[in-house]
Amino acid sequence: MAVKYNTCLLIDDNYIDNFVSRKILESSKFAENIIVIQSAHEAIDALRSERIKPDVIFLDIRMPQMSGFEFLKQYELLEINNKRNVKIFMLSSSLDPNDMNNSLSNKYVARFVHKPLTHEALEELCT
Repeated sequence: MAVKYNTCLLIDDNYIDNFVSRKILESSKFAENIIVIQSAHEAIDALRSERIKPDVIFLDIRMPQMSGFEFLKQYELLEINNKRNVKIFMLSSSLDPNDMNNSLSNKYVARFVHKPLTHEALEELCT
């Protein structure tokens, strides 16, 4: 796979999941830059200040302090350039159909992806 995106932001509180996802993203050449943030609060702050300008975001659902769904509510309030063009993929191990339905009903979420992230899943996201 050729480089598809300039900057990919991975938001997940789990170190092991981040390690695996980052390796898959790097080996697939999914993005030129891969940024990992383990807190949704920190990610919102980085986006608000425009220190990070991602093309794509992989967002976990279940995180302490701020869930992926709470992140999406805060994301809605952000006044940043190109917000509507950022692709957000919910990346979760959740098997709860409500999580999938809530994800896909959000106007910013492009797809729901089950953990662990795989090369095959990335291929599907790029088609």
